[in-house]
Amino acid sequence: MVVTDKDLREEVVQAWYMDDSDEDQRLPHHREPKEFVSLKQLEELGVLSWRLDADNYETDEELKKIREERGYSYMDFCEVSPEKQPNYEENIKKFFVEHLHTDEEIRYTVAGSGYFDVRDKNDGWIRVWVKKGGMIVLPAGMYHRFTLDSNNYIKAVRLFVGDPVWTPFNRPHDHLPARKQYVEAFVQKECNDHAVNAAA
Repeated sequence: MVVTDKDLREEVVQAWYMDDSDEDQRLPHHREPKEFVSLKQLEELGVLSWRLDADNYETDEELKKIREERGYSYMDFCEVSPEKQPNYEENIKKFFVEHLHTDEEIRYTVAGSGYFDVRDKNDGWIRVWVKKGGMIVLPAGMYHRFTLDSNNYIKAVRLFVGDPVWTPFNRPHDHLPARKQYVEAFVQKECNDHAVNAAA
């Protein structure tokens, strides 16, 4: 039997649990044996993803529709590579410090690739590899960090509701309303759902 309903997002967004190694942050850092995380599991943590036409992002009707539905009025580009960043090594170390934002972080990769690391409900690191054509939304209040992979290049569209605020709040910032709302919506909800299922 041939299963044809493969999720095409998996070609541009993949995720797995990370090991605890201190090796170069740009390496995949798979656990041994590898432990992959599904896009559905990411959604349960509030991480949304799409596969879009990166070669035609200016005229892509699907991107236009997502922007309208989610209110993403602001859009610009961010290019990260040794050639484009004067203090490249310093900058990618800065991006790799664990932090949260009080608004969603929306990134659409139109060239290259990179890793967005997010925390699961037990504080374990999940590495989310986003390649050309992949768009992800990290919810407000979610602890995360970013690094390039070993290709050392990404060009991403940054989207935002209203005027952009890129302020990172390095961990710990658990007192922020955005963090409390995130924990309530995704971390505690998950725990409560399991408790209900166990009691049933």
